[in-house]
Amino acid sequence: QVYLVESGGASVQAGGSLRLSCKAPSFSIPSACMGWFRQTPWKERAGVASVASDDTTTYAESVQGRFRIYKAKHENTLYLEMDGLKTEDTAMYYCAVRWPKTCPLFPKYFNIWGQGTQVTVSS
Repeated sequence: QVYLVESGGASVQAGGSLRLSCKAPSFSIPSACMGWFRQTPWKERAGVASVASDDTTTYAESVQGRFRIYKAKHENTLYLEMDGLKTEDTAMYYCAVRWPKTCPLFPKYFNIWGQGTQVTVSS
């Protein structure tokens, strides 16, 4: 059974940093397109960043330059490093996977989702 386990969410002050983790106990992360998405009660789920099987990355404009997505292959873990956090980054963050080689940053193209981890940024 394919599943994902996120962790690392927390409450921080604006300007702070967090690192989210996504572990995949049942498949090899390096071979997959992986993405981070976020959702709030008043907004649809939206793409944050994705990394393809060839390590090509894509970022939402709102996080470009502040967030970094990468795969720690020896740990089989996906990370999202978040610096310069803003209150508008507050959301539930989800990691997801898809196996076609293309890696679009749109939720509808991803097959398997984790349970989410909450990030709250206060001013």
